[in-house]
Amino acid sequence: MQRMLRARLRQGHRTFEVPPGPGSLPDIFRGRPELAPQLCEQGCSACAVACPTGAIGTQPLTLDLGKCLFCTACTDACPSGAIRFRPDQRLAASAREDLVLRGKEQSSARALDEKTRRLFGRSLKLRSVAAGDCSGCAAELVALGNVVFDLGRFGIQFVASPRHADGLVITGPVTRNMQKALLDAWEATPSPRLVIAVGACAISGGPFAGAEASLGGVPREMKVDLYVPGCPPHPLTLIDGLLRLLGRMEEVGGS
Repeated sequence: MQRMLRARLRQGHRTFEVPPGPGSLPDIFRGRPELAPQLCEQGCSACAVACPTGAIGTQPLTLDLGKCLFCTACTDACPSGAIRFRPDQRLAASAREDLVLRGKEQSSARALDEKTRRLFGRSLKLRSVAAGDCSGCAAELVALGNVVFDLGRFGIQFVASPRHADGLVITGPVTRNMQKALLDAWEATPSPRLVIAVGACAISGGPFAGAEASLGGVPREMKVDLYVPGCPPHPLTLIDGLLRLLGRMEEVGGS
């Protein structure tokens, strides 16, 4: 027991600062992309050809974060360096169209209306629904509860039943076998309810878009309040999006 206590004291403070301080994210962190259309060589479409999910468009250069797997195949293929991924966790958006980058700053997730913020701002309960995912996004959701990210410090927790939840966190492309289970969970969640699409699969179908067994993401009848792109999204990207949705970024010192 004494050895365990000494080891814990040596480890010091383990919980990650939110938002991350300058230089706290490693250079290899694949976050918010930066596009430089002026560097594109005329007629070159190497990045678009290399992209496995069709996330990149040319003429003009665009990048759809809702389809992006953050695999860097585009940066490897681009001869002029027109696309680069930065160590920036701010990726979440409130509207699907805000995930399409066009060589300018991406719009961050917007806060809910004041009435909804008063309801959920200090205590938000979420139910996770794995709708055919590969477990990558689900693993990052589990990581939110560890000592490093500690989502609970913000009053946000995952619960076992949609009947006890304020919203659903959906991962996976929504397979046909999971369609009814997802809609049942949505119906069981009391109104007003939030829907959060996590990962490329839930947003657009990801690499499974067009597959016979896949619906291509969250069904249209379910209005999505927050899109969190990634494959899978980093826990800091998830926390950043949730805090922006609740209008609490200024409270923790973010912008």
